[in-house]
Amino acid sequence: MITKEQIKEMADMIAEKTMFLSKDLLTAEEAARYMGVAKSYLYKLTMRRSIPHYKPMGKMCYFKRTEIDEWLTQNRVKTAEEVDEMALEYCYSRKMR
Repeated sequence: MITKEQIKEMADMIAEKTMFLSKDLLTAEEAARYMGVAKSYLYKLTMRRSIPHYKPMGKMCYFKRTEIDEWLTQNRVKTAEEVDEMALEYCYSRKMR
């Protein structure tokens, strides 16, 4: 039988895992967990100005979840099928000339 404490622990875990879906603005710690990277790596990205972030008070970093999603998906790698299709299109277009 599940105890009330176990139910509370499970509810807390679920709330922690889903909090990213309801928040638009994340702290550095939350953003690092959301991205699945170390906080130190996230700070390295901010120092390089590689990832969009905000510093309203000059010290604390904040990140928009939507901008993180865009940044994470910016360099899409084509599938082998897409590359083959592009190659065929290129070859056919060169033959026509």
